[in-house]
Amino acid sequence: MAKYFYTARDATGKKVIGSEDVPSEDELISRLQAQNLIVIDVSSAYKEGVVEPKAVTEKREQTKIKFHSKKGHGRVTTQDLMLFCRQLTTLLGAGVTILKSLDIITKQVSSRKLFEVIKGLQKHMEAGLSLHEAMAKFPKVFSELWVNLVESGEASGNLPVVLNRLASYLERNAAFKAKIISALIYPCILLVAGTGALLFLTIKIIPTFAEIFDSFNVTLPFITLMLIKTSDILRKYLVVFIVIVVSGYFTFRQYIRTPMGRRQWESFLLKLPAFGDFYKALLTERFSSEMSTLIESGVPIMYALEIVERSVGNLTMGDIIKDIKEAVRDGKSLNKPFDDSGFFEPMVTQMVSVGEEIGELPQMFKRINTFYQEYVETALARFTSMFEPLMLVFIGGVIGIMVVGMFLPIFKLTQMRG
Repeated sequence: MAKYFYTARDATGKKVIGSEDVPSEDELISRLQAQNLIVIDVSSAYKEGVVEPKAVTEKREQTKIKFHSKKGHGRVTTQDLMLFCRQLTTLLGAGVTILKSLDIITKQVSSRKLFEVIKGLQKHMEAGLSLHEAMAKFPKVFSELWVNLVESGEASGNLPVVLNRLASYLERNAAFKAKIISALIYPCILLVAGTGALLFLTIKIIPTFAEIFDSFNVTLPFITLMLIKTSDILRKYLVVFIVIVVSGYFTFRQYIRTPMGRRQWESFLLKLPAFGDFYKALLTERFSSEMSTLIESGVPIMYALEIVERSVGNLTMGDIIKDIKEAVRDGKSLNKPFDDSGFFEPMVTQMVSVGEEIGELPQMFKRINTFYQEYVETALARFTSMFEPLMLVFIGGVIGIMVVGMFLPIFKLTQMRG
């Protein structure tokens, strides 16, 4: 056991200073995190007036490297980035320098990949790069939105404020995605379970009944013959069917990765009845969310449109944003290209127009975002409330037909012998 001194901050930002006898520095950090404390600094008792032996220093560094090489996962998740952003916001807000903040976070991060990325950020910043320039070196981890917001925060001297907005944006998006996924889980389970049950009955149960019916010297009802024929075809060509479906899936996936294929697929989705409106609402929600965050953080509107054009994730909407950007560059107000696009609802166009006139564009985009989040959640709730009973009725109806088809010959034989 060794004595370690620590400095941390609680949830309210109050500084907490203390010491504990623990086996290692990592053990102390784990204990402090369990108490919801953000660790700012940890030092051993050697630093209190006695020079720490070189062997002890080397051992501690080796333990730290070994600890991070074993723990966590090998990719950076949204949850990792949210926590990183919140920790960096708290530390910078407490007056800790960026490099020191990054060093503190490396001692607490649970993701091996993020640990390596933060170490990379430190290395680039020590070489003279700013934080946003260092983040730009890791495009697979930090999106263009991240880089530009951090650049805006560095330029304005309000990096903690901007990071706080970014953390809020990430948390809102994560919560929104979680709601969508949770709404779709049960319908998907129902669909898979129902399909599995129907396949089991068709491939396993019906052939068993067919063998029994062969011993009957009776003419089988039409429905029974159709079920047996369907079962025979499915069993005979099941492997071929699976190969065709899998091959078709991968071929389709490769096709929609091409610019032309992706554009055609996205255009098709937008034109679908009912789903097209839902998909359009999803895109508008994402667009308004990113625009409100960027403009509120001080990013110029032209630059914000350019960033969102590349990050919105839909080529059709990307083209629309490009047209809006060109119109603004030509000196036109925002509401005109919004209206001309034919993509956005009149409500969106009017709110953007009002926001532009009164100088509250970020707030208007935020209200648009809130509206469309609620719209999507309501639409999903309606879909699941309709899909579940319809799916149950369909599966129940098909199984009912199978049961009737299989037992009709037995009833017929019983009547003949009676």
